[in-house]
Amino acid sequence: MKKIRKGDQVIVIAGHNKGRRGAVLEVLADDRVRVEGLNMVKKSQKPNPQAGIQGGIVEREAPLHLSNVLLYNPATQKGDRVGFKTLASGKKVRIFKSNNEVVDA
Repeated sequence: MKKIRKGDQVIVIAGHNKGRRGAVLEVLADDRVRVEGLNMVKKSQKPNPQAGIQGGIVEREAPLHLSNVLLYNPATQKGDRVGFKTLASGKKVRIFKSNNEVVDA
């Protein structure tokens, strides 16, 4: 089970986007995440008429390392570390370390 998943709200804690918040678009295999609207880079793209893709310079999200983001805790309005806990039913859930609230309600 991963600590940060697709769709989670995260806060960037390092780099030029420090303090900004966004949703995780995808989690990559090399411990990196792509966050919506953050770490934008310009990329030259070749046109592909068969797929209907127009060429030119496009802006897209570059990946950030997992160590540079924290899961957003709505109760404290801050980033928070994540731990795991097994419920009485035997289900494993993610919890916030600061207040032991379950992340996935």
